[in-house]
Amino acid sequence: MPKVSVIIPVYNAQKYLKEALDSVLNQSLKSIEVICIDDGSTDNSFNILNEYSLKDNRIKIFKQENKGAGAARNFALNQSKGKYIYFMDADDILDTNALKQFYKISEENSLDFLIFQAINYNEEKSTYYNIPIYLMDDLINDKVFSFDELDDNIFKINVTAWSKFYNKDYLLKIGAIFPEGVIFEDNLFFWKTMFHAKRILFYKKCLYIHRIHLKSSTRLCDERFIDTIKINNLIVQEFINEGYFDKYKKELFNKKVMLTSVRYRTVHEDFKKYFYEKIVEDFTKILNHEYYDDFRDSLGEINTLRFENAILSKNFKEYDLKSQYIELKRENREILKENNSLKRQINKLNKKNKQLLSSKSWKITKIFRRN
Repeated sequence: MPKVSVIIPVYNAQKYLKEALDSVLNQSLKSIEVICIDDGSTDNSFNILNEYSLKDNRIKIFKQENKGAGAARNFALNQSKGKYIYFMDADDILDTNALKQFYKISEENSLDFLIFQAINYNEEKSTYYNIPIYLMDDLINDKVFSFDELDDNIFKINVTAWSKFYNKDYLLKIGAIFPEGVIFEDNLFFWKTMFHAKRILFYKKCLYIHRIHLKSSTRLCDERFIDTIKINNLIVQEFINEGYFDKYKKELFNKKVMLTSVRYRTVHEDFKKYFYEKIVEDFTKILNHEYYDDFRDSLGEINTLRFENAILSKNFKEYDLKSQYIELKRENREILKENNSLKRQINKLNKKNKQLLSSKSWKITKIFRRN
């Protein structure tokens, strides 16, 4: 039995696939299997997979019609034989020693799963950069913890599947599967795995390079972005089912409105009108829902404006124009907040400088500073 099953959904990834596979096959931990599911690719991806499988018998390849990453991962999970599961994207890169470290730490601490850091690589600009959600610096470090110990920090964790190293028995025990036929599928999977976790550890090391490029599913910004509405509603329902809704409803409601707004702003112009109609449909249902009063009272000022804009706008053009105004207002507020922070820092530095200039040591050493 292999120690780790690496699961890679593949869809039109020919440009990056070889680099991704090499980073897995060259792992210092050799006891692995690599399960690749071609999700109906129309490029040379499947031929590349065949080529690699002939050279390394640890690679198992499957082909399915295009059903999305969720369906591909679920299929591969059923085929897997490893004690641990690692979900990787076909256009990213894994550090050579990553799996060996993940396995060792997970075994030593009997983990349900391990969370680790990642760094972004922007292909267009050829630059590496960090973002707070991938660093997760506020999380407990070097200590095993449970979901219930995280409190509000649960919303500061990167939800992506590739930033976790899972114990397969734990996934089977809780019946964790990805929703199929949608994007942002790892959002719901993340919460399903979090609620029941008793032994989680955050490993403060960047061992994964997440590639940002124009053809990635979350950068195409097509009509599938509307899936964010369905996923957000499923997440709220999951919190209700697991008994955590009352505790986290404020964060959930604000996140729902915020994410809907963010995805609307980034979706391609051709799909904005349709997206707007779906937002109105979704938000109108909230008006008649039993939790509407809680929803209304939970929203911050900007999210209240976003919600009211969807409900009160007479048409798409009015909604789009008001949305731009609201986001400008939000950005202006962020700039003012940053300016105030800089002013406080300058005041602190001026105070320290004043203390230094009036100090005895500064006066004594004055003679040495003469020209």
